[in-house]
Amino acid sequence: MLNCKPLVAIVGRPNVGKSTFFNKIAGHRIAIVEDTPGVTRDRIYADTEWTGRAFTLIDTGGIDTQSDDVLLSQMRRQAQIAVETADVICFFVDARSGMTHQDEEIALMLRMSKKPILLVVNKVDFQGLDNDVYEYYSLGLGDPIAISAANMLGLGDLLDAIVKSLPPVPEHEATELMPVQLAIVGRPNVGKSSITNRLLQQERVMVSDIPGTTRDAVDTLYEHENGKLYNLIDTAGIRRKRAIEDDSLERYSVLRSFTAIHRCEVALLVIDANDGVTEQDTKIAGLVKDEGKAMIVVVNKWDSIEKETGTFEKYRKEVLETLKFVDYAPVLFVSALSGQRINTIWEAVDEVYEQASRRITTGALNEVIGEAQISLQPPRSGSRQLRIYYATQNDVLPPSFVLFVNDEELMHFSYERYLENRLRQAFGFIGTPIRLTLRERKKEENMT
Repeated sequence: MLNCKPLVAIVGRPNVGKSTFFNKIAGHRIAIVEDTPGVTRDRIYADTEWTGRAFTLIDTGGIDTQSDDVLLSQMRRQAQIAVETADVICFFVDARSGMTHQDEEIALMLRMSKKPILLVVNKVDFQGLDNDVYEYYSLGLGDPIAISAANMLGLGDLLDAIVKSLPPVPEHEATELMPVQLAIVGRPNVGKSSITNRLLQQERVMVSDIPGTTRDAVDTLYEHENGKLYNLIDTAGIRRKRAIEDDSLERYSVLRSFTAIHRCEVALLVIDANDGVTEQDTKIAGLVKDEGKAMIVVVNKWDSIEKETGTFEKYRKEVLETLKFVDYAPVLFVSALSGQRINTIWEAVDEVYEQASRRITTGALNEVIGEAQISLQPPRSGSRQLRIYYATQNDVLPPSFVLFVNDEELMHFSYERYLENRLRQAFGFIGTPIRLTLRERKKEENMT
C-alpha cells in the first residue's frame, strides 16, 4: 500500500455527520449522505489540502459498539483499520443528541491507539448549542472543536488543528507515479469485494453473502511488488433497473458504479461461474465498451465448478459466444475464496493497459489499411465506391483512429468491423475497444 500523504481518519458513532464533513472538504459528493444510520460502510478516501499541506481524509462507517449485527461488526472493523493506519483521528460527536454511552466507549478505544485525537462536536448550528459542547470535556480528549459541517461553520479551525497535528513533512517526498485506474464491476454478490481484498492482500472492503453490502465505490491506492501503482475501485453491484427502488440508497450506489466505469482505464467484469453470463452481465459489458474502457472478464468461484476434460475451454467459448461484441477481452478463471489464479489478474491488467495505450506509427497504420482494401474491396453504392485515402491515430485509451474518406455514407458497418479486425490482427489491441472516426477529405480541404 502506497500513500505519500498523511492519513486523517474520521470516526464516530452512526449519523453524527462524518460523511457530510468529508464531502464538504473533498469538494464533491464522494460519500453517500443520508439520515439513515449505517449508510457509509467501507473506508472512503479523498486527497485534500489546507494551508499548503496535503493529506488524505478517510471516511468510515459509524461505530455501533452495542450491536452484534454482522454488517455493523464489519463496519466496526473497517473503522478500526482506519484508526490503525491513520496519522490523526477526528472523533465526531453530535451536539444535538448529546453525549452517549457509545461516545464514551469509542473514546476509550481511540485513546488506546496512542494517536493524536481531535474531538469534533458537530451540528453546533446555533449559539444555544455552545453550552452543550462543554460536557464533552469529560471524555478526556482535550478541547472540543465545535463545528457545523452542514452549514460550513468552524471548518477552518478544524482544518488548522488537523494540519497542526500532522507528522512533519518528510525531507524527500516519494516520487509520484500515475496509477492505473482499475474498476471492479459486476452484479451483486459475485465476489467483487473478495477479489479486491485478495488483490490487495488485506481486508480493504467489507465482504458478506448479503447482496448490497458494498454501497460506495471505494478507492484504494496500491503499489504492487512489480513497482507499478494501481488505484483499485471496488463498486456496488449493478442490478437490473427495474429491481432498484426509485427512492432507495441503491440508486445512488449504482450511479457511483457508473461513474467508476467512466473514470477507470481498465475494468474487471466479475461474473459468477455458477450462473454463467447473465443478461445483466451482458449489459454491464456493453456499458464498459460504450465508455471505451479496456476490459477483462473474471470468472469467479471457479473452484465450485465440477470439472472434466475440456471444461475450461468449453466454458471460455461459451463466455466469448455470449459476449461476442467484446470478444477481444481476456477471460480469466479465479477463486477469490481460495486465491486460485488471482495473480493472473495483475498480469492481464498490465497487458490490456499497455495495449489500450499503444500508438501506431502513421506509416504502419496506412500500410495495414491499404492491404485491407486490396484484400477486400470497400463497399459501393451504385457507381460510387468508398475510398479511404489516409488514416492516422488521434488518441489512446482507447486507441482511436481517423479515416479520411471520399464519402462517409458509403461506409458499411460490416466493413468497419472488417477494418477493426485487420487492425487487431496486425497490432493486437487485446482487451481494448477500438474507435474509428470517418472524415470526408473534401470537408477537411474546405476548412483550410
